[in-house]
Amino acid sequence: MWPGRSWIRKGFEAYFTLLIEVFWSKRRIMEVYLNVIEMGDGIYGIQAASQHYYHKDASQLTKSQAAAIASIFPLPLKWSPTNPNKRVARKQYLIRQNMRRLGPLDF
Repeated sequence: MWPGRSWIRKGFEAYFTLLIEVFWSKRRIMEVYLNVIEMGDGIYGIQAASQHYYHKDASQLTKSQAAAIASIFPLPLKWSPTNPNKRVARKQYLIRQNMRRLGPLDF
């Protein structure tokens, strides 16, 4: 899509969202999303974020490190998983609590 806001763009987004929901599994949607989302200045995808912030492969992240990366949304250009402010630290805590409570998710 193009940058900007318009009803035409919203219409296209709704159309493509419907197609994705019909043809892709939840697992595939999450996989694609986590591989394209911006996670810092010039950092796109969970693998790049893992390398940048923790100098390791994404598959080697601890639950705490994964929660830390997740906690920087919706402002990954402003917030840091490795140097969290009070708000980000609280989000990290809540994400870890939900990870413990829900356990592994099977899409």
